[in-house]
Amino acid sequence: MHRSRLTQILIDCNEGAYEKSIAFWSAALGLEPVKDDDRYTVLEGGAGPRVLVQSVPGEAEYHVDIETDDVEAEVARLEKLGAVRKYKIHTWWVMRAPSGHDFCVIRPQTPDFPDAAAKTWGE
Repeated sequence: MHRSRLTQILIDCNEGAYEKSIAFWSAALGLEPVKDDDRYTVLEGGAGPRVLVQSVPGEAEYHVDIETDDVEAEVARLEKLGAVRKYKIHTWWVMRAPSGHDFCVIRPQTPDFPDAAAKTWGE
């Protein structure tokens, strides 16, 4: 058995527009930008999944992160639903949903995992 939940929504923006994207999204959502490092800025002060602005070398997109206490079990479960593995980075997997959207399966990122929003899967 393992648990998982939607934890983050990432606004991927081209690295050339990173600072403008932080300014826009923090103002648009009424959230406070807190730089995590040169690539990630957390927009704090909202309820629900965390919102991050991420600098990427490619095109602007959105993706979600699913946090889990067992990455391999969650990846296998999602594969049975039709998702495919794209590539592994460190301890997480980038996957593609049948809809064509990319998403990541990651280890717990938040201190409140698991909470009531985490779903239990398995036998």
